[in-house]
Amino acid sequence: MAEIKTKATKESVTKFVNSIQPDEKKKDALTLLKLFKSVTGEKPVMWGTSIVGFGKYHYKSEKSSQEADWFHVGFSPRKQNLTLYILAWKMEEPKLLVKLGKYKKGGGCLYINRLSDVDEKVLAKLIKEIYVHRKKIHKKEERLRDAKDGK
Repeated sequence: MAEIKTKATKESVTKFVNSIQPDEKKKDALTLLKLFKSVTGEKPVMWGTSIVGFGKYHYKSEKSSQEADWFHVGFSPRKQNLTLYILAWKMEEPKLLVKLGKYKKGGGCLYINRLSDVDEKVLAKLIKEIYVHRKKIHKKEERLRDAKDGK
């Protein structure tokens, strides 16, 4: 099984966000950075070269031998859109999505063109709901794995 390439780094989140162009995307990224920090209470960490993640958990796939660390929620200001890594694994589709605004979704992500396309208060609630869910789910799975491994 191939090793996952996206990992936490020691690169500066501030330096990354301040390097974003154009200025509108940088402004949106700065707002997202503040929003995610406020909602999660977590310190932002760069994952790979372009993802800002919040929180961390370790997973082991039951279907393959893949195992890695990953973040609970995060975002990446991509060229085409703002990619929000907030659609929760093992969770029904959040009801808040109908109130969010203009977005696309796929692969566990929400894609928005610009922050002004969505309701920031709804986005904050959505991030919080999913962050709390993911922490709970992964803590439970960790306890089950530890029990199985005799820890």
